[in-house]
Amino acid sequence: MPRSLRAPGSFRAPRRATVALLGALGLAMAATAATAGPAAAAATSPAISQPTSQPTSQLTSLAASRSAPASGGGTFASCPTRAQLPEGADPSAWRCEVMTATGRLTVGALSVPLEKPITVTHAEGRIDGVFHQVFGGLKSEPVRIPGSPLRLTMRYGGSFDFHSNDERLGELSVRFLLADRGGLLPRNCAIGSTAKPVQLTLKVVGEPQPGQMPDAQDKTFTAPRTSGCGPLGRLLDRGLDLPAPAGQNEIFLDGDRAIRAYTDLP
Repeated sequence: MPRSLRAPGSFRAPRRATVALLGALGLAMAATAATAGPAAAAATSPAISQPTSQPTSQLTSLAASRSAPASGGGTFASCPTRAQLPEGADPSAWRCEVMTATGRLTVGALSVPLEKPITVTHAEGRIDGVFHQVFGGLKSEPVRIPGSPLRLTMRYGGSFDFHSNDERLGELSVRFLLADRGGLLPRNCAIGSTAKPVQLTLKVVGEPQPGQMPDAQDKTFTAPRTSGCGPLGRLLDRGLDLPAPAGQNEIFLDGDRAIRAYTDLP
């Protein structure tokens, strides 16, 4: 289980003007509900990730493993199966890594405590001396956005690279889905889209204890306007101060990881 945040007081409350505007958004949603039903859009995810800053890594993303994991239950349920590893992979030289974290997120005018665990799973190993990775999945539950009728859920954006070192935990593209209780926002309403997700580069923070996952942070990512939000998109952008350039956004993650060799997986 994730360790508790070491600096809970660092959460930044929404600005008063933002709270007022997001409250107005709730009223707008209620008015819209009187004349229209909820819109819906089918969410899609690319199956193959794009290489990032580690040219020696071969990266593969498996859509099937996100929807129907088949490597047993429990912590390692979302690990890619042996059959999903790249051709030539020797299970004795491969492992599955499961990272679980809580933390906090600032995007534009939003400040959201990520109190519910976020879990990211991937497999890694070498084939003929070349480091390979296979994405298994990203799981998270909706969290309430303080001062608003909205909830935010982190979703995989289509690319990753967890070839880490002492300064860098990895890279991950994500979308932040937005939803309201009444279901008036379309299902695919989000900050970031499948075509242009939010790109996170997670840097190591502090000195991790031996065998533990280091804290990670990114203060450099940019946040685009909302997409797929229908007629309420402009109001959302105004209330959330989007788009938001680098320096106005931050994610901090504090958690643990579990590792298991493929010789010990089904």
